[in-house]
Amino acid sequence: MINRYSAIVKSIINLFCRRLSHMLKKIAWIPCLFALPLFAAESIDDAITASLPALVLKYQFIHSNPELSHYEEKTAKSFAAELRKLGFETTEEVGKYADPKWKCHGVVGVLKNGPGRTVLLRTELDALPIVEQTGTPYASKVLVKNEENIDVGVMHACGHDIHMTSVLGTAKQLSESKDKWSGTVVVVGQPAEETVDGARAMLSNNLYARFPKPDAIVALHCDPNTDLGKIGICPGYCCAAADAVEITVRGIGGHGASPEKVKDPIVISAQLILALQTITSREKSPFDPAVVSVGSIHGGTKCNIIPDEVHLKLTVRTYRAEVRKQVLDSITRIANGVAMTAGLPEDKYPLVKLSPVDHTEATYNDPDFAEKVAASIRKALGAENVVKSDPVMGSEDVGVFAMDKQIPLCYFKLGTLNRDAAQAAKPLTAPSPRLHSCSFAPLPGPAIRTGVRALTSVVLDFLARGE
Repeated sequence: MINRYSAIVKSIINLFCRRLSHMLKKIAWIPCLFALPLFAAESIDDAITASLPALVLKYQFIHSNPELSHYEEKTAKSFAAELRKLGFETTEEVGKYADPKWKCHGVVGVLKNGPGRTVLLRTELDALPIVEQTGTPYASKVLVKNEENIDVGVMHACGHDIHMTSVLGTAKQLSESKDKWSGTVVVVGQPAEETVDGARAMLSNNLYARFPKPDAIVALHCDPNTDLGKIGICPGYCCAAADAVEITVRGIGGHGASPEKVKDPIVISAQLILALQTITSREKSPFDPAVVSVGSIHGGTKCNIIPDEVHLKLTVRTYRAEVRKQVLDSITRIANGVAMTAGLPEDKYPLVKLSPVDHTEATYNDPDFAEKVAASIRKALGAENVVKSDPVMGSEDVGVFAMDKQIPLCYFKLGTLNRDAAQAAKPLTAPSPRLHSCSFAPLPGPAIRTGVRALTSVVLDFLARGE
């Protein structure tokens, strides 16, 4: 009997031990489960670090081989080839300009990974007509003929090379981590951002009928006013609307030694340029931002010849539609008034022409989506590295892809301000941090790393499995 009870007790004890052992094994997994997000984040950081040398080399190649707006053929082909290597179904020459003399070099890459939402990542492809003076080993030496048959330098002075490389780096991370997300990623390489007609050209070529229409749009832009390693986000309106205005100031030319016998369009132009500044200082509310800048003046051939015409090119930046109309109307009124004051007949009043192409609306960051983007980047980079940025009077046509706010958009700033270098440099020889400057030379490695990490975290969160 005792042996029988002993066997029963032993059996119970063995059963208890087996169950306890099983429970301990489950409990042992708990720390690992809590650590999974940390390990995942570390693996993405490690992967980005491993890919960074190749990305920097890619950046240097792009930087050394810039192409102007409407002529980004080689840049587009190279960008498309990189996307194909990563498994994206890629289409080139997407887009159609209003002017048939230009061929659109838009690129669209699509990576599908099961059911879910669609996110669009956009980067620009074009560069600027600037002679580079950064002194870097990979500085652009490209010279091309402009439409006036004049040699002009070409330079990525607005950071589009950083943007392209960051998007390609993000595409690589997404293509190699399909177990972490489900849905569709659309990468758009947009031409002609500097002339703000590239996005419109791509949409006019049935972009959202030919390719998946996004549920959200994300883009970044270098910002020399934000510290390196930080991201700036501005909810709501973040970039101004842009308009290009050309004014032909007409006069009655003659000998420079007899100005009393002519109507000098150069003097009239000088008076007009100064008078135009009263639009922003005296005609509109200081609470409605607006900028009127004359960026080009061409007139005359010789010091002793007073010409018949002078040509001015202006950029106008506004936010509100009614302010835009007020400013544009004022330009014509003031131009006519200055001509009348100079004694010109009405048939010699200036010709004011608003470009139908070089126009884009103000860029609007959907506030709710912008906060989600900020939350993702805080998680990836740390809360201290995500800051609120202010609206600027610079312009962007990325908002065109949002179709008048129908699709949530977040266009954020990628910091490139290297304070240590700026403080150490001599004032007269320091590389300028300004965009559109011949000396704009961001540190590519840290900037690209931050760009890739930020974009990757946003897409992974937006397309997270199970959401």
